[in-house]
Amino acid sequence: MDLNGFGHHLLLCNGKSCIRNGAEAVTKAIRKDIHDQNLTYTIHTTKTLCNGQCKHGPIVVLYPQGYWYRSMTPTLGKALVGSIVTHHPLKQSLLYSYARKGFRSELF
Repeated sequence: MDLNGFGHHLLLCNGKSCIRNGAEAVTKAIRKDIHDQNLTYTIHTTKTLCNGQCKHGPIVVLYPQGYWYRSMTPTLGKALVGSIVTHHPLKQSLLYSYARKGFRSELF
């Protein structure tokens, strides 16, 4: 896959725990919304296996921003695609964010 020109990459966890918590529906909703908004050459998606955050799944990771989202649902997945377009992070599901010195937890 040639990623030239893509501005964002979503890593969609589809490990066992995330699948049990609805990850396949989240994956389908995100990919459908990307397609429906003609963003298929702007936002690339990859289904992953376990991202190591099973108790917070389904997990979706947004790069290059370095945002890790927890407890994703199809509705939140659609909101995430909208947040990418508007450049406003989806705060309510943020698990980790990346700053210059590394990741930091957003769970307070």
